[in-house]
Amino acid sequence: MKTLLSIGHGYSAQALARRLLPGGWRIIGTSRTEAGAAALRATGVDALVWPGDDLRPALAEATHLLTSVAPGEADPVLAALGPEIAEAALDWVGYLSTTAVYGHHNGDWVDETTPLAPTTARGAARVRAEGAWAALGQPLHIFRLAGIYGPGRGPFEKVRDGSARRILKPGQVFSRIHVEDIANVLEAALLRPHPGVYNVCDDDPASPEDVLSRAARMLNLPDPPMVAYEDAEMTPMARSFYAENKRVRNDRIKSVLGVRLLYPTYREGLEAILAVEG
Repeated sequence: MKTLLSIGHGYSAQALARRLLPGGWRIIGTSRTEAGAAALRATGVDALVWPGDDLRPALAEATHLLTSVAPGEADPVLAALGPEIAEAALDWVGYLSTTAVYGHHNGDWVDETTPLAPTTARGAARVRAEGAWAALGQPLHIFRLAGIYGPGRGPFEKVRDGSARRILKPGQVFSRIHVEDIANVLEAALLRPHPGVYNVCDDDPASPEDVLSRAARMLNLPDPPMVAYEDAEMTPMARSFYAENKRVRNDRIKSVLGVRLLYPTYREGLEAILAVEG
């Protein structure tokens, strides 16, 4: 039996699990709370609480390993289990990273060969973590995710309740990826393993104000108010996203893994979310 140990079994990994479980995979997933673990068990996942439970028995049973855990100064998974992972008999290892590792490129295109030059602490931590995972010598697949959206993480609720704001920063674009396309890419990599680095994003980097305007039109509501970037109230995390401007290429997921995106632009993605959320 193929067994996936999914450490930090959150939004993206759960979308993958919905694809794998019907195919006979066993999935061992971790949550930070017992309540979260109970919710995972209800979906057919063998759930553990971590940090807390000893993951070594699960690691010994795993054929595949996926980690979605964000690093701090060090990667917490490697801090707890680095030597054991290095020695484990794994057919496949996946690490969910971020396109923040590329830094700021004034809206120009980047791909997997672009030198890593993060401009945020979050991006720098990911670069360190990628290097630490690569040093283990396992068959590592690094997935650099663009901005994640999907059911429950789309713009419609904020547009409906009037809290959405179009933050105007001329020339600013973001690359995005629908959560089901993350699962699509991960499943392709599991079924057609090819260790390496993959950008996971759609085909159409777009400005955030365009996405919100599109969502408003789909709801037959007026455009959300426009606010200049300099005047906008944002969390430090949100402001860090606006500090970087780049367009991310996704050629490798198509040429190497054979992926065909379900939602090649945010337009199709928003339509799918609205169909689910109503």
